[in-house]
Amino acid sequence: MNQSQPISASSSTFTAPMPFASMPGNLFAQGYAYAVDAWQRGVLFADVMRERGNQYQAHLQERVPNVLDFGTDLVVDGRTLPRPVNYGLVRIVAPDDLKPDRDLVEGRDPGRLRPFVVVDPRAGHGPGIGGFKRDSEIGAALRAGHPCYFVGFLPDPVPGQTVEDVMLAEAAFLEKVIELHPGSPGKPAVIANCQAGWQVLMTASMRPDLFGPIVVAGAPVSYWAGWRGKNPMRYSGGMLGGSWLTALTGDLGDGRFDGAWLVENFENLNPANTLWTKQYNLYANVDTEGQRYLGFEKYWGGHVFLNAAEMQYIVDNLFVGNRFVSGEIVTSEGVRLDLRNIRSPIVVFCSYGDNITPPPQALGWITDLYRDDADLLGHDQTIVYATHDSIGHLGIFVSSSTGKKEHREFVSNIDLIDLLPSGLYEAHMGAKTEETTHADLVQGQYVLSISPRTIADVREIVQPDPESDRRFATAAYLSRFNLGMYRSFLQPWVRACTTPWTADVSSKLHPLRVTYELWSDRNPFASSVAQAAASVKEARTPVAEDNPFMQMQTAMSNAIIASLDFYRDMRDAAVEQAFETIYGAPWLQAFAGLPPQSDSAANAALTAPGDKEERDASIVAEHERLRNDMTQGGLVEASVRALLYVRRTRGEADERRFNLAREMLSKLSDQGILYFKHVVREQAALLRLDSEAAIDALPGLLSNAPPDNIRTAARDIDELSTMLPLEDSERADLARVLTIFESASKKKTARRAEPARQQVE
Repeated sequence: MNQSQPISASSSTFTAPMPFASMPGNLFAQGYAYAVDAWQRGVLFADVMRERGNQYQAHLQERVPNVLDFGTDLVVDGRTLPRPVNYGLVRIVAPDDLKPDRDLVEGRDPGRLRPFVVVDPRAGHGPGIGGFKRDSEIGAALRAGHPCYFVGFLPDPVPGQTVEDVMLAEAAFLEKVIELHPGSPGKPAVIANCQAGWQVLMTASMRPDLFGPIVVAGAPVSYWAGWRGKNPMRYSGGMLGGSWLTALTGDLGDGRFDGAWLVENFENLNPANTLWTKQYNLYANVDTEGQRYLGFEKYWGGHVFLNAAEMQYIVDNLFVGNRFVSGEIVTSEGVRLDLRNIRSPIVVFCSYGDNITPPPQALGWITDLYRDDADLLGHDQTIVYATHDSIGHLGIFVSSSTGKKEHREFVSNIDLIDLLPSGLYEAHMGAKTEETTHADLVQGQYVLSISPRTIADVREIVQPDPESDRRFATAAYLSRFNLGMYRSFLQPWVRACTTPWTADVSSKLHPLRVTYELWSDRNPFASSVAQAAASVKEARTPVAEDNPFMQMQTAMSNAIIASLDFYRDMRDAAVEQAFETIYGAPWLQAFAGLPPQSDSAANAALTAPGDKEERDASIVAEHERLRNDMTQGGLVEASVRALLYVRRTRGEADERRFNLAREMLSKLSDQGILYFKHVVREQAALLRLDSEAAIDALPGLLSNAPPDNIRTAARDIDELSTMLPLEDSERADLARVLTIFESASKKKTARRAEPARQQVE
């Protein structure tokens, strides 16, 4: 409600009209008006908090609590799997008010659209954040006409379930989706948020054959990475002495780890928002903010549990150990979880405004795994990253703006992403305007363009720091030492003193839960507040925004926020300084078995992935195979090779060119998108290996094609290549390949005419 437009009521116990109340400039009248407004807002604020408590209690009573804004049909219950877990796969039922956008599905067979699977994070909260609103990841998939599935979980884990069990369950879910969509043009596309991002990447490292493109949003993978002075959360493990405290918390929970502790860690990052801004914003705008606040609190207050063994695995291997990016994690069946095993394109979406998963933690694994561009290309991996300037961590998944823009573009252009040759790219979304050329080839309201990048470009974002890695490696060693000491001397006593009853009481007394438990209709004073709020709503009298007392209130709020921000900055700086001092001590690093700082080769091996010789041998073998395939193929291979050759120095992928290229290739072959993908990746690899030899081989590829088809392909290549401005060198390359096509066409025509000429003679 606009506070500049007061609402009056004829009778109310909360307003007491005075003769001078409407006199402009009267300070007493303005003070009285503000006092009435402040009292009314206080009552309404208390009532919203009461509703929050009621909502919390009702949410706990749900059999499968979630915040999805969509209907679902259960497909696979994870509790029925050979290694049961508390996860489940459901199919999203498209609501009547959310029909596919016509311009996104026109000309496409709905039965042959790739399915999407959205996986929600199990990081202390309940499931549903990927479908929290209509404009969300799930909404984007449904608008584009794709069948959509959701992987969620129950509040309590199955006793004994492990992280590896969850990985196997995710693999089983994807197998089921693949089975249900035999006509799909490719493997399912998977969108995974936050914790689910690294979990899905681990599963894809174990079973790369099940995945289409993978979109990881706000997902921390490289836990030691971060910008100095900006990302204090990464120091938490070291400042607490390692993962022994995780083990203690799990033991006090009788084998379960309370996710509320994870939520509290997030809350501590921004004390101004936690202690003041969130509540003040509701109080100051209580007329309009109530429903939005309650909607978010339903998710934020839905704390869930993990098994103690699950959380211990996560902290030891990821948060503190950072062992995923170095390929040190091996499953019980002997499979090494190496990100380089993944053959599907990986799309990383992160934000500079994210204080939980900053870009260095989302992208740092790239610089950890690959020495240079040749190393990445040699492993045949495709990585696309997109950064947002300001949005926060939860906004990446829940904001309507990202749902309408980034997620819609990722979804509607998923086939383009899947066709990208191996390499590193950055995605950009520009608004479609009246000046946009070939706007009819653009799906949606934005134009997706993908530009090639280098490892050096990512390194500028991540800013790797070898000295920082040494400190974190020292903290990881000390964590293992302290955990061993705890398990040897304290754990038996803690477990002996813990019972299911004490664990249940301790969870209910968690500070975050207490605020929800204390104020609801269960409280004897709640009914009085509800009645008062009803009266206030009938006689609501908002004060004008230019009221001096309202302005004083705003100024006071800003001062409180500034003070809490100052405290946060001082605290974070002190934590960072303490961490660097403690774990940068040479004697402690020597105790941890780290090499001297002068031994650069040994220090580089701290985070370098293993099996280098095996990987190098596979790269040599791949190059030999490509040389043997240089002259293999026909008109389709020749056309794709020519297109890629013209743009090989820049390599931009624009959705307009992609849609036109797909139309062109459909004329040459009806083998579908999978064949097209294979051809594009193969021809790009051949050009990278030896572009001159690849172009010299074009006449052989065209030798068996009909001349009319060759001429048609040449026209399409010319049109596609000139959609965007060409440099002089690119024009010369285009002229070269068109000459080759023209020459091949003339030769074929001449050969056909020769028998007829001889017959006439």
